[in-house]
Amino acid sequence: MKNTAAKAELIRTVKFVLFSASAGIIQVASFALLNELLHLSYWVSYLISLTLSVLWNFTLNRKFTFHSAANVPIAMAKVAGFYLVFTPLSTWWTAALTEPAYGIMWNEYLVLAITMLTNFVTEYLFDRFLVFGSSIDTAK
Repeated sequence: MKNTAAKAELIRTVKFVLFSASAGIIQVASFALLNELLHLSYWVSYLISLTLSVLWNFTLNRKFTFHSAANVPIAMAKVAGFYLVFTPLSTWWTAALTEPAYGIMWNEYLVLAITMLTNFVTEYLFDRFLVFGSSIDTAK
């Protein structure tokens, strides 16, 4: 029995990684478009690309990773709560690490990669245990 549960959790984790990677592609591509072609400021480009990525990731992971039949507005409100904390913090540290006014001047794409990795790990834990924890596999 334990082996089956462990296998299911491994499969769930792999799916989350793959869907998050696709969301990451959306985030990087939209960020590059907004930052490089439209020359929007870093934080505006970041916020728009993050929003697109979150919507994509939530939709796919709810349906295919966690197989959740939970109330979508409630689940999305929980995810929104996560991002009410994560977004201001990550916007602050990306600005602090990339903008000349702060004097650090790290590469924008390095900061984006670090931020995306931080987002990936924390969001998986949040989704797995708080958003979908009690509703996993209820839509099968």
